[in-house]
Amino acid sequence: MVSTQFSIIDRAVEGAHAAQAQYGAAPAAVRARLLRGLADALEANQAALVSVADEETSLGAGRLNGELARTAFQLRGFADRVDSGIAHRQIDDAAVPGAPPAGRPHLTRVLAPLGPVAMFSASNFPFAFSVLGGDTASALAAGCTVIVKPHSGHPELSRRVHALAANVLREQGLPEGVIGFVDQASRDAAVHLVSHADVSAVAFTGSYQGGVALWRAANARRLPIPFYGELGSINPLVVTPAALAQGVDAPAAALAASITLGCGQFCTSPGLIVVYDDVDGERFVAALAQALAAQQPHAMLTQAMRGGFEKASAHIAEQAGVRVRLAVSAENEAATTPAPRLYETDAATFIANAALREEMFGPAALIVKVRDEAQALDVLAAVEGTLTATLWGAEADTPANRALAAAAQRIAGRVLFGGVPTGVAVCDAQQHGGPWPASTQPQTTSVGYAAIERFLRPVALQDAPQWALDANAGGITR
Repeated sequence: MVSTQFSIIDRAVEGAHAAQAQYGAAPAAVRARLLRGLADALEANQAALVSVADEETSLGAGRLNGELARTAFQLRGFADRVDSGIAHRQIDDAAVPGAPPAGRPHLTRVLAPLGPVAMFSASNFPFAFSVLGGDTASALAAGCTVIVKPHSGHPELSRRVHALAANVLREQGLPEGVIGFVDQASRDAAVHLVSHADVSAVAFTGSYQGGVALWRAANARRLPIPFYGELGSINPLVVTPAALAQGVDAPAAALAASITLGCGQFCTSPGLIVVYDDVDGERFVAALAQALAAQQPHAMLTQAMRGGFEKASAHIAEQAGVRVRLAVSAENEAATTPAPRLYETDAATFIANAALREEMFGPAALIVKVRDEAQALDVLAAVEGTLTATLWGAEADTPANRALAAAAQRIAGRVLFGGVPTGVAVCDAQQHGGPWPASTQPQTTSVGYAAIERFLRPVALQDAPQWALDANAGGITR
């Protein structure tokens, strides 16, 4: 079985490698047309795809229709940026006569696609982080071929989307290897994919354990390659006293909805809530527990994920110094859908116990009570790396709020001053990635149009003839 999977992977990578020369050198118009064609194909088959996705994931037609729309939107958005020259930017320094350091030759900095990208689909976004999701879109925009490793949580949907993609490639006269597909590879086969000599980069969204194993494989190669991994995040949200000045019910309701959105299966779900240990703070926690109890999450994506959530939440509950604020009844434990969980501890316990900083991937959160601003800063420092950090009530320009903002920026890729972290806009300014363990390359993003930069390598051309500059311009007039 494993050897068969290895052979399938080898053929897919060979196809991607063979297609890379043609696709990587294709004009910008060819890449943009492909991206728009893929968006059109998704929308033309939306009803059937959403039906299959709902059957496999239980995420609901409303959520899935919105996610498909987002996926088509970002495909077209990357096409627009390719048209504008984002993947063919050139920085030109004219020659200066004379000896160095003032004198120099003519230098032009251009961008080259890395080559075939192994793309590991995520479980929780069957469209937006899957076969034609942001990683695939950004790699194709950069001129890289892609080998998709689908997620086992939505196998039939992945096959159907890839079949649509293959049809678009045929219609546009492009090699089928531009978007390869390796169906349901085992862990050993996944390592084989990452280790293949003709794979030039890896994009991964998934668990910490799985991501680290593949990251190590990427770095253990004879020629190591970039590994762009999103590995997990607890997304702290700090509730300052100023945030509760107008009452606790509305903010508690908003936070409860965010914690349980998608059954808590968002990488940006707020899993750590920092609250001041005072009267209003306690009123807020009580209101949050009540609001969470009223939520009715849908089933989790897979039984394995449900089991992982139950294990992770039980592990938090059994730690010394942890108080259960929203208990789970025996009836809840046996139900198909998981009940929300809420736990509480103090700052000193949280900082001393690394187990309390582990992600509970599901509808749960940990409250950490702090005495003062200094303890809030200590709690944020203990978090290390996270995708998001949210500050409620930090609108005023005060030394305390500046310190909070600085602490949040040290640990997070995106800092929110209000609102909730679930929901990640696709735009040029977005940053979805943070220090380890949130991601393996915190200087890059996996959401937004800057994601294309992951798959482009700068090359300086010195005293290049015009034909060489034109060859790297993608047919874009400058």
